[in-house]
Order: sequence, then structure tokens, then C-alpha cells
Amino acid sequence: MQEEELKRERARLIERNKELTCLYEIAKIMADKQKNFPQMLQAILVLLPPAFQHPDRTGARIAVGDLTFATEGFEISPHMIREPLMIQGRAQGVMEVVCCRADGERDPFLPEERALLRTIASQSALMIEKKLASDKQAELEGQLRHADRLAKIGQLTAGMAHELNEPLSSILGFAQLAAKKIDSPEVAARYLDRIVHSCLHAREIIRKMMLFSSPMPQRKRRVDLNRLLAEGMLFIEPRFPQSAIRFESSFDPTLPTILADSSQITQVLVNLVINAIHAMPDGGSLVLKTVAMQGRARMIVQDTGIGMDAQTREQIFLPFFTTKDVDQGTGLGLSVVHGIVTAHGGTIEVQSQIGRGATFIIDFPADEQEEAP
Repeated sequence: MQEEELKRERARLIERNKELTCLYEIAKIMADKQKNFPQMLQAILVLLPPAFQHPDRTGARIAVGDLTFATEGFEISPHMIREPLMIQGRAQGVMEVVCCRADGERDPFLPEERALLRTIASQSALMIEKKLASDKQAELEGQLRHADRLAKIGQLTAGMAHELNEPLSSILGFAQLAAKKIDSPEVAARYLDRIVHSCLHAREIIRKMMLFSSPMPQRKRRVDLNRLLAEGMLFIEPRFPQSAIRFESSFDPTLPTILADSSQITQVLVNLVINAIHAMPDGGSLVLKTVAMQGRARMIVQDTGIGMDAQTREQIFLPFFTTKDVDQGTGLGLSVVHGIVTAHGGTIEVQSQIGRGATFIIDFPADEQEEAP
């Protein structure tokens, strides 16, 4: 008698172990974000027959909406248990388990198996609900990204059209005037000079846009950043006295060399310094310095100008974004700076507050060949 009781207890433990294994595997399926919705349902379907006491005689089917998955040889049988899949508060599917070739048995399913199917159906419905919500969220995020791209393209197109409209209007106007003054070569020549000037201005806008979209350095070589910055400032320093700007420089003698296009790095310097001058209409202080970092060469441009708020800081690297008057810039300077720095493998950071000036911090990777010895 005791031996029979032990056998029954052992059988119950085996069945319980199969149920727990099934629930554990379903939990793993839910945690696997690589599987799509149909793959999840198919994986759960495979787990159902082994969780019952007669796996060789058990079939299963899962139906959700238009999707239906069934084990091989599944067929409708009088011996069937089923549970609805309650998704978002209503039945949107069903989970069915049948026991085939059980004509002589009154009820081939244990009470524990019925409870197991209810648990699996509940867990599966929860998984399906989360998956549908995740898919919906991903779809909405995709729509938002698409709308954001369209907005930026519209902004870029509008800025480009505005910037090119001015030189094109000048070209058209002076060409018409020149055509009327063909009998006066001197006047016509002045108009043609204006046309050439407007063409060069339009070409410069296009060149900066191309540099922003594909700012690949053309002539990278080993560069002493300290020397390059000092030479670049020789052309800008004469502007400081007339602008009431005090200039200070501090170059770290231990600064490592970098691989860079000298002309593009000079363009970065000029753009940042000219912006700093425009930010200090009543004078101020401009500091240019370099600092040797671990594996990097840091360049810092700091001014005591009008500063920027958080919203402006987020947009300064966008093409055609500018806080200057129409005749003072195209709004491409900082976007070109960002493109050049990124193309050189560097990073750029801006720190600024209204009334407290701005600081641009640029890090370039050090020349690895120099560091190797």
C-alpha cells in the first residue's frame, strides 16, 4: 500500500516538474525580444504537449485573430480542454489541447492540467498584450522619426532657398541692368562685377553645404595643433583692438600631434573666433588654449559674450540656424565646424549661459604613430 502511494506521489512530482518547466520556458520566450509575434506563438505551441501526462497522444492549437498554429496531426476530439485568450479585456483568441485515441477514458485530463492550461493561457495573453503594445509604440516612434526628418528637410530646404534666393535675385537684376547699358561699357562692367560677386557668394553657400553633408578631409597629415592655431590667429588678431576685445592664449607644450587637414582645422578656428567676436559687440575677453589629455588634444575657445540659452545650444549645429541678422551670416558656420570635427574623429561640446559667454571644447584624437614609440 505504501509502495503504491509512493508511486502516485512520484507521478505527481513528475507532472509538477513538467508543468514548472513549461512555465519557465514560456517566461523565457516572453523575455526574448528577438522573436516576432508569430514566432512566440509557435514556440509556446511546441511546449504544450510535453507538459501533459500523455505527450504522444496530446495535440494543441493556438488561434489569435487571423493567426492559427496547430501541432502536427491536430484534430477535433471530444476530449478537449480550451481556454480563451483575454487580450485588452476581451477574448481575442483561444488555446486548445486535445487528447487523441482516448475513447475508453472518461476524462484523460488531470485537474492540475486544466489549471496549467488556464495559467499558460493567462501568461500568453499577457505576453501578447505586451507585444502588441510594444509593436504599437515602435510604430508610433517610427512615425515621429519620419515626421521629424520631414520637418528637418523642410527647414533645410527653406533655409537653402532663402540663402540662394538673395544672390540669384542679384544676378538676375544686375544682368537685366547690364543688358540695358551695353552702350555704356563702364556701367555694364560694374554690373557684371556685381554678378560675379553674387555667383561667388552662391558658390560659397553650396560649398559649405557640401562640406556639411560630406566633410571628408582631403589632405590629412601630422599637425602641430599649437603652431597651427598660433599661425591662424595672426590673421585675426588685428581685428581685436577695433572691437575692444582682449585676447589671451595658452598653449600646452606637451600637446600631442594630430592627423588632420590643416586648412579645415584653420576653418574651425576662424569660424569659432568670428562667432565669438560677433557675440561681444561691446567688447570683452577671448581666450584660446590647448590642453593635453590622455590620448587626445583639446582645443578651447572661450568668450565673455552674450551667451546662449538651452534651446539655442540644441540648435546651433543645425544648417542655416543663426541668431545673426540676415547680412551677417548664412548659419552654416557652426554646422561646418561640427562636420569637420566629426570627420576628424573628434568631439565638440558647448557650454553657455545667457550673459555669461560661451565655451567651445573640441577634442581631437592624438596621432597614434607618435604615441607608439
